[in-house]
Amino acid sequence: MSLSRVFVFLLCLPGLLLANERPPAAAIASAHPLASQAGMAILAQGGNAFDAAIAVSAVLAVVEPYGSGMGGGGFWLLHRASDGKDIMIDGRETAPLAAHRDMYLDAQGEVIPGLSMNGPLAAGIPGQAAALVHLAEHYARLPLRTSLAPAIQHAREGVAVGESYRRMAGFRLEALRAWPETAAIFLHNGEVPAAGHRLVQTDLAETLSRLAENGLDGFYRGDTAKAVLTAMERHGGIWSQADFDSYRIIEREPIRSHYQGHEIISAAPPSSGGVALATILHILAQFPLDELDEVARTHLLAEAMRRAYRDRAQYLGDTDFVEVPLERLSHPHYGAGLAAAIRLDRATPSSDLPGVAAAPGGTHTSHFSVLDSEGNYVAATLSINYPFGSGFVVPGTGLLLNNEMDDFSSRPGSPNAYGLVGAEANAIAPGKRMLSSMSPSFVRNPDSLVVLGTPGGSRIISMVLQGILAHIDGAPLEAWIGRPRVHHQYLPDKLYLEPDALDEETRLALIALGHQLEPLASPWGNMQALLWDKRTAQVSAASDPRGGGQALVIPNK
Repeated sequence: MSLSRVFVFLLCLPGLLLANERPPAAAIASAHPLASQAGMAILAQGGNAFDAAIAVSAVLAVVEPYGSGMGGGGFWLLHRASDGKDIMIDGRETAPLAAHRDMYLDAQGEVIPGLSMNGPLAAGIPGQAAALVHLAEHYARLPLRTSLAPAIQHAREGVAVGESYRRMAGFRLEALRAWPETAAIFLHNGEVPAAGHRLVQTDLAETLSRLAENGLDGFYRGDTAKAVLTAMERHGGIWSQADFDSYRIIEREPIRSHYQGHEIISAAPPSSGGVALATILHILAQFPLDELDEVARTHLLAEAMRRAYRDRAQYLGDTDFVEVPLERLSHPHYGAGLAAAIRLDRATPSSDLPGVAAAPGGTHTSHFSVLDSEGNYVAATLSINYPFGSGFVVPGTGLLLNNEMDDFSSRPGSPNAYGLVGAEANAIAPGKRMLSSMSPSFVRNPDSLVVLGTPGGSRIISMVLQGILAHIDGAPLEAWIGRPRVHHQYLPDKLYLEPDALDEETRLALIALGHQLEPLASPWGNMQALLWDKRTAQVSAASDPRGGGQALVIPNK
């Protein structure tokens, strides 16, 4: 072997050793106990983390219909232990082929309220079914019918409604009442069902069964597709069979960045998460955070978020349709340049930053994290956008359709349901994928691995960021997953605070620096995270105390 080849081999050796490491336990954290338990059951049947991811995704579609579903999409960030491969499975929805840039505007060019939010016209072409098939065919070990069996069973037999369901159903009550099929499934006599009410979805069970037996043909063609397209034509939608035939899963290289000896691997466009995280971390790297008090740290966090969210609005979109300067935005030198304009003695008004002209997100969407005994792991964030999506269920299928079209810039410069603005990069185009904030992420160094993510609309990026920083600071997993959060998204120019996020003295000091604080009465997010501490040979898992999820750790036998 030549000297040059020996050198290359030695460079690759740490990665090969890392790929062959085996954790002492398997772990799953998800937003619902039945989903976590289903994933563990699949692992017990000989499945790997990717089989478990299929099961968890499908069960969440049944038990948490306000957050994700087969009528929506998501991003599955994977690590395969056998070769150390990191890859993002892009199952994001796409705009229908009949969609056009001004489809939600009136004759005067103004956004028509509610048109991109409610009903069939608000829905993008779902990608979750295709993503689960892709996982089964390329990464998983078990037949798709095995991994989908728990979801089919729960849909057919019913699940008890909990407080999270009741809260979300109350929030979207009018949208659920608008469609008889939707009201019949998700409400009881037109009202929010009582806690413990049995949510039975027999039509969805049949739709999942067709997917299990026939793969893509069982969803994008045949009886399911026919029912969907018939309903679309009847109720003002614009989908066609060509939309189903042309939908494709895309495997994308994740965005990588480094901060204080840790590698952060996160979602690539059409997610804005990985790029925004890289920008923020590269800004913060220019300051001695460990030496600063809480006021200065919070100030810098807000200033870094302000600039990253400004770039999100200006530059980011589907890279298959628009040129996005990914290398520049995620480069350490770019973050350093942004940091140079930050003052420690005052806040920068968002209006002083160049860019687009201009209600924060809630607890919609869902996330789960999986680690198997072989060292494979998955972070997946799934969504139908707003709670209960478009509110429209396709009769005879149980499919609750997303309203992800609202994640496009219906009119560049105008805010969407989460107060986020966007420029031409995220304008509507046929077949295009709408910009997302979903940020499934890995954080790793030779001593540890963290797998994390959360729902939360525009706040997803800031929540994942604060989880990463707390982990790197050495805080225990349970402590940082429940820690109160702050958020700034450029526009509106406000620093949002969870209840008890900052004490009164810190709040007053931030106001004196020029920050406009917006304390909110309710908490946000529902983070699900795993930690493999290689120094202590321990695996731990945590489910956000704000939600009703479950974290499970099963030691290897």
